[in-house]
Amino acid sequence: MSHGRSAARTPGLHVAAEPPAGERQPVDRSQAILEATKQVAAILKRDNHLFALAGSVAVYAHGGSGELRHDVDFCVLPEDTEAVTESLRAAGLTVRVPPEDWLLKTVCLDQDVDVIFALGGNPVTAELLERAEQLPVDSVHMPVMRATDLVVSLCGAFSEHHCDFGAALTVARALREKVDWSEVRRRCGDEPMPGAFLHLLERLEVIEAEGERP
Repeated sequence: MSHGRSAARTPGLHVAAEPPAGERQPVDRSQAILEATKQVAAILKRDNHLFALAGSVAVYAHGGSGELRHDVDFCVLPEDTEAVTESLRAAGLTVRVPPEDWLLKTVCLDQDVDVIFALGGNPVTAELLERAEQLPVDSVHMPVMRATDLVVSLCGAFSEHHCDFGAALTVARALREKVDWSEVRRRCGDEPMPGAFLHLLERLEVIEAEGERP
C-alpha cells in the first residue's frame, strides 16, 4: 500500500548493470558504498517517497568515520514498501524479501542495500522520517536520520543474543555532541541492555553521568 508519494514518478531513472564505456566504478569500498547510497537515494527522492538514511552511512553524514565496510540502510514506512519496491525494480534493481520480517534487500553497484520498515521491533513512523535532517552525503543532499534517533535505534537492537557494545561505542563517541542523551535515556534507558550501555558510556566518560547533568 502506498502513502501516495510515488505518483510523480520520473521515467528513465535506471541504475546501469554495467558502467558506461570509459567510466570506472570506484575500487575503494567506502566510495563504492557512497555511490550506491547516492543512486538509491536518487530513486527514492525522484519518486517522492518519504525515507531517511540510517546505519553507518548516516553516522558518516553526521561526521563519523569515513571507513565504511558494511551495507547501506534506508528507512521507509511499512505501508510504502510496495511502492518503494516498484520504484527500485523500475530502476533496474532486484528486490528480495529475506526471512526477517522487518526489511527488504537489494544490491546497487555491487553493494548491499537494506530497506528497513521496522527498527527494534517497532514500525518506522512518519514522525521519525519527518524529523530527519537534510545532510550532504558525498555532495548529494538527502534526509538522514537524526543522531539521537540513530543511537536509540542502536540501543533498540540490543538483546541477550545480540549485544555488540563495541560497534555502538564507536558510534556514540562519534555522535556524542549531536545526541540528546536525556531523550535516549527516556526512550530506552529502562531496558536492561540499553541501560547497561548507557552506564558503560558514563563509566568511560563518553557522556556525563545522569546525576551530574545540570
